[in-house]
Amino acid sequence: MTLSDLQIQGQRALVRVDFNVPLDSAHHITDDTRIRRAIPTIQALLDGGASVVLMSHLGRPKGPDAGLSLKHLVRRISQLLGTDVAFAPDCVGDAALDVTQQLKPGEVALLENLRFHPEEKAGDEFFAGQLAENGDVYVNDAFGTAHRAHASTAVIAKFFPEDKAFGLLMHNEIEALNKVLATPAKPLLAIIGGAKVSSKLTILENLVDRVDRLIVGGGMAYTFVKAQGGAIGTSLVEDDMPSGSSRKHRRPAPNSCCLKTRCARTTSLQKPTPPFIPPMRFPTTGWAWTLGPKHGRPSSKPCWKAAPSSGMDPWGFLRWTPLPVAPTTWPRLWPKSPQSTTPSR
Repeated sequence: MTLSDLQIQGQRALVRVDFNVPLDSAHHITDDTRIRRAIPTIQALLDGGASVVLMSHLGRPKGPDAGLSLKHLVRRISQLLGTDVAFAPDCVGDAALDVTQQLKPGEVALLENLRFHPEEKAGDEFFAGQLAENGDVYVNDAFGTAHRAHASTAVIAKFFPEDKAFGLLMHNEIEALNKVLATPAKPLLAIIGGAKVSSKLTILENLVDRVDRLIVGGGMAYTFVKAQGGAIGTSLVEDDMPSGSSRKHRRPAPNSCCLKTRCARTTSLQKPTPPFIPPMRFPTTGWAWTLGPKHGRPSSKPCWKAAPSSGMDPWGFLRWTPLPVAPTTWPRLWPKSPQSTTPSR
């Protein structure tokens, strides 16, 4: 279902968004792209006579963490919407309901960080039911987390059997992805980044038989490098995944997996310095960083001959703003393709 299929007049629309944005040390947003991309869905719901309850995660907290509170986002969301946004100090229970049950049509509220509760990532059904109490209809507009069976995405949907829909961002991303994968011009290039192989192994398994070139970057690439016997220092890695990632990487051509070829080294969360090092020869100490503004094109030359392309997740450390190469900047790395799409997460 899409937004046009929902009866939203006078209803509370509970919207799962992806507001996992980077913050600096003063808790200021350094890139509001994900918030801005959700505004059309929120505005459409408001224009249709609904009130809107927003819920999202931010970072990877181990419990309540003032530094990862969504209250830091309220001011920017209010600016973009042109209206005050109420903030609930929790996402479930009376602290949330005291805010969401008082909303009038045209008003907006933001719930506290979903991941302050471990039940969110565990996909706990009771927790999902508590979240559902904050809305009359449910809208999923968080494309970047749609592949995870979390309480606020997959599980909560069962509490809205007839009153749920995709948001505009989710709908547009799925349409773009379907267009690229179903009837693409050839050759087809896919690019995947992010931190975890485990959350994208199924995606990789499906892509490897559909694309002509597959580029893996971001933190997840180091799991592949380790699986091939490469040195990764103290870089991010999933130690329980190398066998699966190795198996996928060694599938035969033409579905080759072009891992990033060079990276920078650092020993702290500060700006890394050249020279750029081939990851298979990385030192035993220090962290590897994917690439930065002066790094150039991230993989082997034949990969850039592909016509259509599809990208998912950032390359680089999103908490240090000059370095990352996010999906929205990828098109600048190669000639724009008429079938290119850059999913948000």
